[in-house]
Amino acid sequence: MTPVLTLTMNPALDKSSSVERVVADRKLYCKPPRFEPGGGGVNVSRALRKLGGESVSLFPCGGPTGRQLLELLEQEGPTCLPIPIEGRTRESLAVHDETTGQLYRFGMPGPRLREEEWRRCLEGLAALEPKPAYLVASGSLPPGVPADFYAQVARIGNRVGARVVVDTSGEALRLALQEGVYLIKPNIRELRELTGRELLDETDQEELALELVRTGRSTAVALSLGAAGVLLATSEGCERVRTPVVPIKSKVGAGDSMVAGMVLSLARGMSVREAVRFGVAAGAAAVMTPGSELCRREDAERLYRQLSGSQPAS
Repeated sequence: MTPVLTLTMNPALDKSSSVERVVADRKLYCKPPRFEPGGGGVNVSRALRKLGGESVSLFPCGGPTGRQLLELLEQEGPTCLPIPIEGRTRESLAVHDETTGQLYRFGMPGPRLREEEWRRCLEGLAALEPKPAYLVASGSLPPGVPADFYAQVARIGNRVGARVVVDTSGEALRLALQEGVYLIKPNIRELRELTGRELLDETDQEELALELVRTGRSTAVALSLGAAGVLLATSEGCERVRTPVVPIKSKVGAGDSMVAGMVLSLARGMSVREAVRFGVAAGAAAVMTPGSELCRREDAERLYRQLSGSQPAS
């Protein structure tokens, strides 16, 4: 398979547990916690491996939480390229209310990175051999990292000949698009922020997504519509891929699984149209798993066959 590199500037050690019921102002006794690696690109690499692919995961890492994150990733198998930092890798907490079935998610701020630390991440990216064919920059930026960081990543990726995939939001995404990328996966809110215009109906969605393609900001736009699926915009026009109906257990990890499915398929030589179909299938497969578990390969491949009537390339 063509090499894939994921970049996660704000990784996390994800802690999850459950209580009988979440009640304010009471001491709540949780079940034994579960620890997992987390953060946009980290989860994309994890989902890629679950789907049968391989990648290199580059991320800043520091403190005892950083060491635990790295240990967990080494157990799962993705190739890691940690960049040491002085600060402590952040934690996140998810608590499941067993009575209501609701999930409460708490994301902690990341460590403040010094300039020399975030620049080392760029240097590690530029120096990687062999050069990646796909570079996935995913997730939020921690304190201290400039808003144009993903733009700098896109510049490096374009220079080394990688297809750059960016999955973030706000100013970081807007600036990255000024460099030109291969694929983005915004949702309706993020597309509205990018264009500064309302999305009143399906025609508006298509026009604004196509505008990003026509202006060279992204070769392809996979507009995430939640339960309604994805709107794919390319130079050939627009196509809607509906999400298959599946039992919903948890929506956590669906977006990262979708990105993993798309990138894996592209790296295996599939068209962007079929890659988006497999991405939708992988995202739907993640919804079928409990808690923060990512997609399962057998579910993703079965749902893909339902969507396209064919087998994903191996």
